[in-house]
Amino acid sequence: MKNRKREVWIDWMRVAACLMVIIVHSTEPFYLGGDGSLILTKSDAFWSSFFDTIVRACVPLFIIASSYLQFPLHYSTGEFFRRRAVRILIPFIIWTAVYAFAWGEPAVNFKNLIFNFNYSAGHLWFVYMLIGVYLLMPLLSPWAEKVGKKELQVYLGLWLFTTLIPLFRDWYMEAAPTVIYGPSGLPRQALVPFWGEASWNAYGTFYYFSGFIGYLLLGLYFRKFVGELSWKKTLLIAVPSFLAGFAICFGGFLWRVFESAGGTYPVGGMVDMAVWWETTWCNDTIGVVLMSVAWILLFKKCKAEGSFYQKVLLPVSNASYGIYLAHLLILVPVCGFFRNLLGLGLEGSLGVWTTPVQIVASALCGFILTAIASIIIRRIPKIGRLIVG
Repeated sequence: MKNRKREVWIDWMRVAACLMVIIVHSTEPFYLGGDGSLILTKSDAFWSSFFDTIVRACVPLFIIASSYLQFPLHYSTGEFFRRRAVRILIPFIIWTAVYAFAWGEPAVNFKNLIFNFNYSAGHLWFVYMLIGVYLLMPLLSPWAEKVGKKELQVYLGLWLFTTLIPLFRDWYMEAAPTVIYGPSGLPRQALVPFWGEASWNAYGTFYYFSGFIGYLLLGLYFRKFVGELSWKKTLLIAVPSFLAGFAICFGGFLWRVFESAGGTYPVGGMVDMAVWWETTWCNDTIGVVLMSVAWILLFKKCKAEGSFYQKVLLPVSNASYGIYLAHLLILVPVCGFFRNLLGLGLEGSLGVWTTPVQIVASALCGFILTAIASIIIRRIPKIGRLIVG
Protein backbone atom coordinates (compact mmCIF):
# COMPACT_ATOMS: atom_id res chain seq x y z
CA MET A 1 0.00 0.00 0.00
CA LYS A 2 1.01 3.56 -0.55
CA ASN A 3 1.67 5.44 2.67
CA ARG A 4 -1.35 7.69 2.21
CA LYS A 5 -3.58 4.58 2.26
CA ARG A 6 -1.94 3.01 5.28
CA GLU A 7 -3.45 3.03 8.72
CA VAL A 8 -0.52 4.98 10.08
CA TRP A 9 -1.54 4.52 13.70
CA ILE A 10 -1.29 0.75 13.27
CA ASP A 11 2.40 1.15 12.40
CA TRP A 12 2.97 3.18 15.56
CA MET A 13 1.08 0.61 17.63
CA ARG A 14 2.87 -2.36 16.07
CA VAL A 15 6.31 -0.92 16.79
CA ALA A 16 5.29 -0.05 20.35
CA ALA A 17 3.91 -3.57 20.85
CA CYS A 18 7.27 -5.04 19.76
CA LEU A 19 9.06 -2.90 22.34
CA MET A 20 6.47 -3.89 24.94
CA VAL A 21 7.11 -7.59 24.30
CA ILE A 22 10.83 -7.06 24.80
CA ILE A 23 10.19 -5.16 28.04
CA VAL A 24 8.12 -8.12 29.27
CA HIS A 25 10.95 -10.52 28.52
CA SER A 26 13.53 -8.16 30.05
CA THR A 27 11.49 -8.18 33.26
CA GLU A 28 11.08 -11.95 33.54
CA PRO A 29 14.57 -12.65 34.97
CA PHE A 30 13.60 -10.66 38.07
CA TYR A 31 10.80 -13.02 39.10
CA LEU A 32 11.64 -16.24 37.22
CA GLY A 33 14.73 -18.09 38.44
CA GLY A 34 15.99 -20.64 40.92
CA ASP A 35 13.65 -23.65 40.76
CA GLY A 36 11.27 -21.62 38.59
CA SER A 37 10.15 -18.66 40.71
CA LEU A 38 12.51 -16.29 42.48
CA ILE A 39 12.26 -12.67 43.61
CA LEU A 40 15.28 -11.41 45.53
CA THR A 41 13.85 -8.33 47.23
CA LYS A 42 10.59 -6.52 47.86
CA SER A 43 11.90 -3.78 45.59
CA ASP A 44 12.32 -6.31 42.76
CA ALA A 45 8.73 -7.45 43.29
CA PHE A 46 7.56 -3.85 42.84
CA TRP A 47 9.64 -3.20 39.73
CA SER A 48 8.70 -6.54 38.16
CA SER A 49 5.02 -5.80 38.65
CA PHE A 50 5.33 -2.19 37.47
CA PHE A 51 7.16 -2.84 34.20
CA ASP A 52 5.38 -6.05 33.26
CA THR A 53 1.97 -4.57 34.01
CA ILE A 54 2.38 -1.32 32.11
CA VAL A 55 3.18 -3.18 28.86
CA ARG A 56 1.05 -6.27 29.43
CA ALA A 57 -1.35 -5.45 26.59
CA CYS A 58 1.36 -6.10 23.97
CA VAL A 59 0.03 -9.41 22.63
CA PRO A 60 -3.62 -8.25 22.42
CA LEU A 61 -2.43 -5.22 20.43
CA PHE A 62 -0.98 -7.53 17.76
CA ILE A 63 -4.29 -9.39 17.45
CA ILE A 64 -6.26 -6.16 17.32
CA ALA A 65 -3.95 -4.82 14.58
CA SER A 66 -4.46 -7.99 12.51
CA SER A 67 -8.20 -7.82 13.01
CA TYR A 68 -8.39 -4.13 12.12
CA LEU A 69 -6.49 -4.69 8.85
CA GLN A 70 -7.64 -8.19 7.82
CA PHE A 71 -11.10 -8.86 9.26
CA PRO A 72 -13.52 -9.38 7.56
CA LEU A 73 -11.43 -10.89 4.77
CA HIS A 74 -10.80 -8.64 1.79
CA TYR A 75 -10.23 -11.56 -0.61
CA SER A 76 -10.98 -15.28 -1.00
CA THR A 77 -10.20 -17.79 1.72
CA GLY A 78 -7.56 -19.47 -0.44
CA GLU A 79 -5.82 -16.18 -1.17
CA PHE A 80 -5.97 -15.22 2.50
CA PHE A 81 -4.26 -18.41 3.62
CA ARG A 82 -1.70 -18.22 0.82
CA ARG A 83 -0.70 -14.72 1.92
CA ARG A 84 -0.65 -15.69 5.60
CA ALA A 85 1.51 -18.74 4.84
CA VAL A 86 4.14 -16.58 3.15
CA ARG A 87 3.96 -13.81 5.74
CA ILE A 88 3.57 -15.88 8.93
CA LEU A 89 4.11 -19.61 8.49
CA ILE A 90 7.36 -19.79 6.52
CA PRO A 91 9.29 -17.38 8.81
CA PHE A 92 7.88 -19.23 11.81
CA ILE A 93 9.15 -22.59 10.53
CA ILE A 94 12.59 -21.11 9.87
CA TRP A 95 12.93 -19.54 13.32
CA THR A 96 11.50 -22.61 15.04
CA ALA A 97 14.39 -24.57 13.49
CA VAL A 98 16.89 -21.88 14.53
CA TYR A 99 15.81 -22.07 18.17
CA ALA A 100 15.76 -25.88 18.06
CA PHE A 101 19.47 -25.83 17.17
CA ALA A 102 20.39 -22.83 19.34
CA TRP A 103 19.03 -23.97 22.73
CA GLY A 104 18.78 -27.44 24.21
CA GLU A 105 19.18 -30.76 22.42
CA PRO A 106 18.25 -30.43 18.73
CA ALA A 107 17.07 -34.04 18.42
CA VAL A 108 14.78 -33.72 21.45
CA ASN A 109 13.57 -30.29 20.33
CA PHE A 110 12.58 -31.50 16.87
CA LYS A 111 10.81 -34.53 18.35
CA ASN A 112 8.81 -32.30 20.68
CA LEU A 113 7.95 -29.94 17.81
CA ILE A 114 5.59 -32.59 16.49
CA PHE A 115 3.21 -31.63 19.28
CA ASN A 116 4.16 -28.16 20.49
CA PHE A 117 6.64 -25.29 20.35
CA ASN A 118 10.18 -25.40 21.73
CA TYR A 119 9.79 -24.48 25.41
CA SER A 120 13.21 -22.85 25.44
CA ALA A 121 11.75 -20.34 22.98
CA GLY A 122 8.53 -19.83 24.88
CA HIS A 123 7.50 -16.73 22.93
CA LEU A 124 6.67 -18.91 19.93
CA TRP A 125 3.39 -19.90 21.62
CA PHE A 126 2.01 -16.69 20.12
CA VAL A 127 2.25 -17.95 16.54
CA TYR A 128 0.24 -21.09 17.29
CA MET A 129 -2.48 -18.95 18.84
CA LEU A 130 -2.36 -16.52 15.90
CA ILE A 131 -2.77 -19.35 13.40
CA GLY A 132 -5.83 -20.51 15.33
CA VAL A 133 -7.36 -17.03 15.10
CA TYR A 134 -6.61 -16.93 11.36
CA LEU A 135 -8.36 -20.28 10.90
CA LEU A 136 -11.54 -18.75 12.34
CA MET A 137 -11.47 -15.55 10.28
CA PRO A 138 -12.99 -17.01 7.07
CA LEU A 139 -15.71 -18.71 9.12
CA LEU A 140 -16.70 -15.48 10.90
CA SER A 141 -16.16 -13.06 8.01
CA PRO A 142 -19.67 -13.27 6.47
CA TRP A 143 -21.16 -12.43 9.88
CA ALA A 144 -18.59 -9.67 10.48
CA GLU A 145 -19.58 -8.02 7.21
CA LYS A 146 -23.20 -7.66 8.30
CA VAL A 147 -23.06 -7.36 12.09
CA GLY A 148 -24.58 -4.23 13.60
CA LYS A 149 -23.23 -2.17 16.44
CA LYS A 150 -25.64 -3.37 19.14
CA GLU A 151 -25.26 -7.01 18.17
CA LEU A 152 -21.48 -6.78 18.28
CA GLN A 153 -21.68 -5.02 21.64
CA VAL A 154 -23.67 -7.97 23.03
CA TYR A 155 -20.99 -10.44 21.97
CA LEU A 156 -18.25 -8.19 23.30
CA GLY A 157 -20.17 -8.00 26.58
CA LEU A 158 -20.27 -11.79 26.81
CA TRP A 159 -16.55 -11.92 26.11
CA LEU A 160 -15.85 -9.27 28.75
CA PHE A 161 -17.67 -11.43 31.28
CA THR A 162 -15.37 -14.36 30.43
CA THR A 163 -12.37 -12.19 31.31
CA LEU A 164 -13.60 -12.28 34.92
CA ILE A 165 -13.75 -16.08 35.05
CA PRO A 166 -10.00 -16.63 35.72
CA LEU A 167 -10.36 -14.28 38.70
CA PHE A 168 -13.53 -16.10 39.86
CA ARG A 169 -11.59 -19.38 39.81
CA ASP A 170 -8.80 -17.83 41.86
CA TRP A 171 -11.16 -16.27 44.42
CA TYR A 172 -13.28 -19.44 44.68
CA MET A 173 -10.33 -21.57 45.77
CA GLU A 174 -10.07 -21.93 49.53
CA ALA A 175 -6.58 -23.46 49.44
CA ALA A 176 -3.48 -23.12 47.30
CA PRO A 177 -4.15 -24.08 43.68
CA THR A 178 -3.59 -27.66 42.63
CA VAL A 179 -1.06 -27.89 39.84
CA ILE A 180 -0.83 -30.64 37.26
CA TYR A 181 2.17 -31.22 35.01
CA GLY A 182 2.05 -32.25 31.37
CA PRO A 183 4.73 -34.01 29.32
CA SER A 184 6.57 -30.70 28.93
CA GLY A 185 7.02 -30.39 32.69
CA LEU A 186 5.25 -27.04 32.60
CA PRO A 187 2.54 -26.54 35.20
CA ARG A 188 -1.09 -25.79 34.68
CA GLN A 189 -3.41 -24.81 37.48
CA ALA A 190 -6.23 -27.33 37.85
CA LEU A 191 -9.45 -25.46 37.15
CA VAL A 192 -12.40 -24.94 39.45
CA PRO A 193 -15.31 -26.05 37.23
CA PHE A 194 -17.96 -23.49 36.33
CA TRP A 195 -21.19 -23.54 34.28
CA GLY A 196 -21.14 -27.01 32.80
CA GLU A 197 -17.43 -27.75 33.10
CA ALA A 198 -16.55 -31.12 34.62
CA SER A 199 -13.84 -33.75 34.46
CA TRP A 200 -15.53 -35.11 31.33
CA ASN A 201 -16.33 -31.73 29.75
CA ALA A 202 -13.96 -28.77 29.43
CA TYR A 203 -16.35 -26.89 27.12
CA GLY A 204 -18.60 -24.96 29.48
CA THR A 205 -21.14 -22.29 28.60
CA PHE A 206 -18.64 -19.50 28.00
CA TYR A 207 -15.81 -21.54 26.47
CA TYR A 208 -16.63 -20.50 22.90
CA PHE A 209 -16.76 -16.79 23.79
CA SER A 210 -13.46 -16.69 25.67
CA GLY A 211 -9.83 -16.18 24.78
CA PHE A 212 -8.24 -14.21 21.97
CA ILE A 213 -11.32 -14.32 19.77
CA GLY A 214 -12.55 -11.35 21.80
CA TYR A 215 -9.63 -9.23 20.62
CA LEU A 216 -10.56 -10.14 17.05
CA LEU A 217 -14.06 -8.77 17.71
CA LEU A 218 -12.61 -5.73 19.50
CA GLY A 219 -10.53 -4.85 16.44
CA LEU A 220 -13.64 -5.24 14.29
CA TYR A 221 -15.62 -2.97 16.61
CA PHE A 222 -13.03 -0.21 16.47
CA ARG A 223 -12.83 -0.37 12.68
CA LYS A 224 -16.59 -0.36 12.06
CA PHE A 225 -18.04 1.71 14.86
CA VAL A 226 -15.41 3.89 16.56
CA GLY A 227 -14.74 7.00 14.54
CA GLU A 228 -12.29 9.83 15.10
CA LEU A 229 -12.52 10.98 18.70
CA SER A 230 -11.34 14.28 20.10
CA TRP A 231 -8.38 14.28 22.46
CA LYS A 232 -10.74 15.20 25.31
CA LYS A 233 -13.04 12.24 24.71
CA THR A 234 -10.08 9.93 24.08
CA LEU A 235 -8.48 10.82 27.41
CA LEU A 236 -11.80 10.68 29.27
CA ILE A 237 -12.13 7.03 28.23
CA ALA A 238 -8.50 5.92 27.97
CA VAL A 239 -7.11 7.26 31.24
CA PRO A 240 -9.67 5.69 33.62
CA SER A 241 -9.62 2.47 31.58
CA PHE A 242 -5.84 2.20 31.75
CA LEU A 243 -5.65 3.11 35.45
CA ALA A 244 -8.31 0.54 36.36
CA GLY A 245 -6.62 -2.17 34.31
CA PHE A 246 -3.21 -1.27 35.70
CA ALA A 247 -4.51 -1.39 39.29
CA ILE A 248 -5.98 -4.88 38.76
CA CYS A 249 -2.83 -6.31 37.16
CA PHE A 250 -0.25 -4.51 39.28
CA GLY A 251 -2.06 -5.03 42.58
CA GLY A 252 -2.94 -8.64 41.79
CA PHE A 253 0.67 -9.63 41.15
CA LEU A 254 2.05 -7.81 44.20
CA TRP A 255 -0.64 -9.19 46.51
CA ARG A 256 0.20 -12.76 45.49
CA VAL A 257 3.94 -12.19 45.87
CA PHE A 258 3.43 -10.66 49.34
CA GLU A 259 1.25 -13.64 50.29
CA SER A 260 4.00 -16.01 49.20
CA ALA A 261 6.80 -14.04 50.86
CA GLY A 262 5.15 -13.46 54.22
CA GLY A 263 7.51 -10.53 54.72
CA THR A 264 10.68 -12.56 54.04
CA TYR A 265 12.84 -12.28 50.93
CA PRO A 266 14.11 -13.85 48.75
CA VAL A 267 10.85 -15.59 47.92
CA GLY A 268 10.65 -18.42 45.43
CA GLY A 269 9.67 -21.97 44.66
CA MET A 270 8.65 -24.08 41.72
CA VAL A 271 7.47 -22.39 38.54
CA ASP A 272 3.82 -22.99 39.49
CA MET A 273 4.27 -20.22 42.07
CA ALA A 274 5.03 -17.75 39.26
CA VAL A 275 2.00 -19.06 37.38
CA TRP A 276 -0.12 -18.08 40.38
CA TRP A 277 1.59 -14.70 40.71
CA GLU A 278 0.74 -13.97 37.06
CA THR A 279 -3.01 -14.64 37.44
CA THR A 280 -4.09 -11.06 36.77
CA TRP A 281 -1.51 -10.66 33.98
CA CYS A 282 -3.10 -13.27 31.72
CA ASN A 283 -4.27 -11.96 28.37
CA ASP A 284 -7.79 -13.25 28.95
CA THR A 285 -8.37 -11.22 32.13
CA ILE A 286 -10.22 -7.94 32.59
CA GLY A 287 -7.23 -5.80 33.59
CA VAL A 288 -5.36 -6.55 30.36
CA VAL A 289 -8.52 -5.89 28.31
CA LEU A 290 -9.01 -2.48 29.91
CA MET A 291 -5.41 -1.46 29.23
CA SER A 292 -5.70 -2.74 25.65
CA VAL A 293 -8.71 -0.51 25.02
CA ALA A 294 -6.81 2.47 26.43
CA TRP A 295 -3.77 1.81 24.25
CA ILE A 296 -5.90 1.52 21.08
CA LEU A 297 -7.62 4.83 21.76
CA LEU A 298 -4.29 6.56 22.33
CA PHE A 299 -2.55 5.03 19.31
CA LYS A 300 -5.48 6.00 17.07
CA LYS A 301 -4.40 9.59 17.67
CA CYS A 302 -0.94 8.91 16.17
CA LYS A 303 -1.09 10.35 12.65
CA ALA A 304 2.47 11.59 12.10
CA GLU A 305 3.89 10.61 8.69
CA GLY A 306 7.01 12.80 8.66
CA SER A 307 10.65 11.94 8.16
CA PHE A 308 10.94 9.85 11.35
CA TYR A 309 7.92 7.79 10.34
CA GLN A 310 9.16 7.22 6.79
CA LYS A 311 12.81 6.49 7.57
CA VAL A 312 12.65 4.80 10.96
CA LEU A 313 9.24 3.75 12.20
CA LEU A 314 7.82 2.36 8.95
CA PRO A 315 10.79 0.04 8.26
CA VAL A 316 10.64 -1.19 11.85
CA SER A 317 6.89 -1.77 11.56
CA ASN A 318 7.37 -3.76 8.36
CA ALA A 319 9.99 -5.90 10.12
CA SER A 320 7.97 -6.27 13.35
CA TYR A 321 7.19 -9.97 12.89
CA GLY A 322 10.85 -10.73 12.40
CA ILE A 323 11.66 -8.71 15.54
CA TYR A 324 9.19 -10.79 17.51
CA LEU A 325 10.56 -14.08 16.21
CA ALA A 326 14.26 -13.26 16.61
CA HIS A 327 14.49 -11.03 19.65
CA LEU A 328 15.24 -13.65 22.32
CA LEU A 329 18.47 -14.67 20.58
CA ILE A 330 19.73 -11.12 21.08
CA LEU A 331 17.93 -10.22 24.30
CA VAL A 332 19.28 -13.11 26.41
CA PRO A 333 22.95 -12.12 26.06
CA VAL A 334 22.05 -8.43 26.38
CA CYS A 335 20.28 -9.09 29.70
CA GLY A 336 23.28 -11.13 30.85
CA PHE A 337 25.63 -8.29 29.96
CA PHE A 338 23.74 -5.70 32.02
CA ARG A 339 23.33 -8.13 34.92
CA ASN A 340 27.09 -8.69 35.03
CA LEU A 341 27.71 -4.96 34.65
CA LEU A 342 25.29 -3.67 37.28
CA GLY A 343 24.84 -6.54 39.70
CA LEU A 344 21.62 -7.68 41.36
CA GLY A 345 18.96 -6.17 43.59
CA LEU A 346 19.78 -3.77 46.38
CA GLU A 347 23.40 -4.92 46.34
CA GLY A 348 23.79 -3.81 42.72
CA SER A 349 25.87 -0.80 41.77
CA LEU A 350 22.80 1.48 41.59
CA GLY A 351 21.05 0.27 44.73
CA VAL A 352 17.26 0.35 44.47
CA TRP A 353 17.57 1.65 40.88
CA THR A 354 19.65 -1.33 39.70
CA THR A 355 16.65 -3.39 38.63
CA PRO A 356 14.69 -0.71 36.71
CA VAL A 357 17.83 0.49 34.92
CA GLN A 358 18.65 -3.08 33.92
CA ILE A 359 15.14 -3.67 32.59
CA VAL A 360 15.01 -0.46 30.56
CA ALA A 361 18.59 -0.71 29.25
CA SER A 362 18.19 -4.38 28.27
CA ALA A 363 14.85 -3.76 26.54
CA LEU A 364 16.03 -0.72 24.56
CA CYS A 365 19.32 -2.32 23.48
CA GLY A 366 17.62 -5.61 22.63
CA PHE A 367 14.92 -3.83 20.66
CA ILE A 368 17.31 -1.62 18.68
CA LEU A 369 19.73 -4.43 17.84
CA THR A 370 16.95 -6.84 16.82
CA ALA A 371 15.20 -4.16 14.75
CA ILE A 372 18.40 -3.36 12.85
CA ALA A 373 19.08 -7.06 12.22
CA SER A 374 15.51 -7.73 11.06
CA ILE A 375 15.47 -4.74 8.70
CA ILE A 376 18.78 -5.82 7.15
CA ILE A 377 17.60 -9.42 6.72
CA ARG A 378 14.29 -8.28 5.23
CA ARG A 379 16.16 -6.36 2.52
CA ILE A 380 17.99 -9.47 1.26
CA PRO A 381 16.69 -9.98 -2.29
CA LYS A 382 14.15 -12.77 -2.81
CA ILE A 383 14.61 -14.54 0.52
CA GLY A 384 14.60 -11.72 3.09
CA ARG A 385 10.84 -11.56 3.55
CA LEU A 386 10.60 -15.34 3.72
CA ILE A 387 12.94 -15.22 6.72
CA VAL A 388 11.41 -12.40 8.75
CA GLY A 389 8.00 -11.88 7.15
